[in-house]
Amino acid sequence: MKINVGVMYGGNSTEHEISIISAVQAMNNMDTDKYNIVPIYLSKDNVMYTGQELLKMDTYKDLKKLKSKVNEVLFLKKNNEFVLMKNKFPYITLEKIDIAFPIMHGYNTEDGSIAGYLEVLGIPFCESDIYASVIGQDKIFQKQVLSANGVSVVDYKYFYESDYQADSEAVLKDVMKLKFPVIVKPSRQGSSVGINIAKTKEELIEAIEEAINYDEKILVEKVISNLCELNCSVVGDNFGYEASLIEEVYGSDEILSYKDKYMSDSSKNSGPSKGMASTGRKIPADIPAKTKKAIEDMSIKACKALNTCGVVRIDYLMDRKTGDVYLNELNIIPGSLSFYLWAPKGVKYSELLTRIIECGIRKYQNKAKKLSSFETNVLASFNGSKGVKK
Repeated sequence: MKINVGVMYGGNSTEHEISIISAVQAMNNMDTDKYNIVPIYLSKDNVMYTGQELLKMDTYKDLKKLKSKVNEVLFLKKNNEFVLMKNKFPYITLEKIDIAFPIMHGYNTEDGSIAGYLEVLGIPFCESDIYASVIGQDKIFQKQVLSANGVSVVDYKYFYESDYQADSEAVLKDVMKLKFPVIVKPSRQGSSVGINIAKTKEELIEAIEEAINYDEKILVEKVISNLCELNCSVVGDNFGYEASLIEEVYGSDEILSYKDKYMSDSSKNSGPSKGMASTGRKIPADIPAKTKKAIEDMSIKACKALNTCGVVRIDYLMDRKTGDVYLNELNIIPGSLSFYLWAPKGVKYSELLTRIIECGIRKYQNKAKKLSSFETNVLASFNGSKGVKK
């Protein structure tokens, strides 16, 4: 019997369209001998829709007209089953879901919001749980956890928007201890949104003010000289992780920007955007065997530290002159699910998706064995404030 996989994507995020690209890629590469694919699209105002039209990329060219081609639904538990129910009369069940597969990027979705929603619903789901998702989305939390686990990260400072509003000069003075150039980032955004390099105090102020448009928590890092950007993907869970090939990525801008990642007009790419798969890259990266092994080991150590599940992509910064490597960012649900890092290793996209789904099933089965509540009802003998322990 086939497994009904509800692929969730979109949502209220600056990476809404990138999520659509990643999800449609995945749905069109899933093994249909094993899985029935059920699209669950969340509009920018977080209304859910389903329908087979959502499997076609052309459907999303006009997001307003899209709603007339599909059904608005509610995702809920009914008679011990997880269903998509039509949200208009007649309130009928349109689809049954065995496991949810969130393919969402960015703040308000990938950051643990959707993982938490699915946890409360009680449905099995793919990819990481709420704990790993929160740490994975917040670059500052992530650096703190990774540093505590012996993973190298670049020197950094962070502050809140309220700190900057209260005393901008004090914040600037502290940040400039890193020495220019520095890179300014919203802590919880992705896809290079709101990121800028600053080489002077004036540029730093401009970069901070732009970053504040996207987040109240701001990260500032020291720029690595002689920079080489490297990526490695990892698939699996705490029962076993496997690293992909390592790639070198490059863009037309000083940093690998949103434009480089998702709006590439390379002659090598025709038709609609391929997401992260369209970024300029070299696979495998031309790096020493010692560096390759260090990155593979660091990647698996990072995944164990966060207890990731499914597939992640980990971005590294390397100083070409010194050979020093720093973990820059771990992406919990990476663009295009990083399939392009597995294909050169002989892992087909359909196989990668199957492994992600199998990890989700195993996670659910293991969690089901653990106690999460008690049968006893402490409220049965509750007697108002007299029953409260002081």
